[in-house]
Amino acid sequence: MNLRFSQDIQSLLQRLAEQPLTLGDILGQTSERSFSLVIALLVLPFLFPMPPGLTGPFGAACLLLSVQMLLGRRSPWLPKKIANYKFPRTFAQIILQNLCRVTRVLEKITRPRLKKIASHPLTWQLNGFCISWLTILLIAPIPFTNPIPTIGILLLAVATIESDGLLICIGYVFTALITFLFGFIGYALLLAPGLLPSYLQHF
Repeated sequence: MNLRFSQDIQSLLQRLAEQPLTLGDILGQTSERSFSLVIALLVLPFLFPMPPGLTGPFGAACLLLSVQMLLGRRSPWLPKKIANYKFPRTFAQIILQNLCRVTRVLEKITRPRLKKIASHPLTWQLNGFCISWLTILLIAPIPFTNPIPTIGILLLAVATIESDGLLICIGYVFTALITFLFGFIGYALLLAPGLLPSYLQHF
């Protein structure tokens, strides 16, 4: 199966071999799909140790794009300073190659399904709401939890690109479960406010 997501990534890898890529380049290349593609590029590094100073800007850019989806925008916009950010070539190659690995897994479970759900205008906005909420959880100062909302965001991003209504619904369930998990963690920390500092002392 040749996913549109795969085609976009291969195209970006080819362009990266010729010149550095900016977020604006990606947004301009893939039109409406660029919402989900750029969001996937921005959150994927959260699955791995992040270079210093990138967590805030990447999270903020992801949140800005997902809020635009929530508001129903189909044409993405980023402030010029963020849009002109050039991915360091080595870092960008690592991100795109890891996305290729993720895509190979997703190709086994993703295909156009339940198109009426996937193409409904409210689905686009609901996806934006879920991704926005998961991004807020992602950048919340809770140690060792980054990969959890990241997986949910990637799931929704790829499902949106591939018009997979079933995977979108699974993404909603996953969002609810993640919310419950973070609520439980927050409640536990509220009951034992000294637990987190004492736990971090061991690292």
